[in-house]
Amino acid sequence: MTHIGLIGLGKMGGNMRQRLRNKGIEVTGYARSRDVSDVDSVKDLVAALPAPRTVWVMVPHGQPTDDVIDELVKHLESGDLIIEGGNSRFSEDIKHAAALKEHGIGYLDCGVSGGVWGLENGYGLMVGGDKALVERSMPIFDALRPEGKREEGFVHVGDVGAGHYAKMVHNGIEYGMMQAFAEGYELLAKKDIIKDVHGTFAAWQRGTVVRSWLLDLLVRALEEEGPNLDKIRGYVEDSGEGRWTVEEAIANSVPMPVITASLFTRFASRQDDSPAMKAVAALRNQFGGHAMKKAD
Repeated sequence: MTHIGLIGLGKMGGNMRQRLRNKGIEVTGYARSRDVSDVDSVKDLVAALPAPRTVWVMVPHGQPTDDVIDELVKHLESGDLIIEGGNSRFSEDIKHAAALKEHGIGYLDCGVSGGVWGLENGYGLMVGGDKALVERSMPIFDALRPEGKREEGFVHVGDVGAGHYAKMVHNGIEYGMMQAFAEGYELLAKKDIIKDVHGTFAAWQRGTVVRSWLLDLLVRALEEEGPNLDKIRGYVEDSGEGRWTVEEAIANSVPMPVITASLFTRFASRQDDSPAMKAVAALRNQFGGHAMKKAD
């Protein structure tokens, strides 16, 4: 039986642990919360694993990931493997892999998509790294991915960093798709002849060219939150991948107007009163005498 360690048991990590166990993979999990952790420390987790060890890291990108990898290096041995399944930037993967190689420790980066639904539906997996390490880890990937053809839920994208690069672009596309649905929602809700916004989206779920899981989730949201979404403030954060996608578009001279606009729209959503739009209103008043609304 395959036995792995899993560090990070949040919304996704906890569900991943359960899916792996459901599929016959033995998992020893560690989290700072003793309510969900199987062991008391990273050291204890490593000690519980058979050699050569595999540890999946599922914590927020940046310093939290760096800290976990630094701690693992103290306890792992040559021949062991770290799979980074969070949303690290691909350039961080290259750095981590190089540092771990000096200790004889392997490294794979794995972009994971599926959110809170992955436990039931499986996770889309995009992996970067050495082919031999990928093949060694296939029982884990097969347990996590959706049922059916492997190539429809798993891909070995390329070298270290490629998995998270693919996941970065995936999330950028997700930004654009969500923005398109959101703009369509606003226009439908605005027009007085439209009497059933929720029903319109629901009717698109079968047979139309825009049918998708995101559409299904929007229909679900309108059912749960009400057709006017009155309980929700129009404030949207971004977790980093959209910014990195736009940065890579600039670096590689690839036009990405849709994804870029969707990212900037999220920035605008966080402004109670846009300074830029104040300037536009003032300019329209100056050159055309157009009326301005006074601030409260």
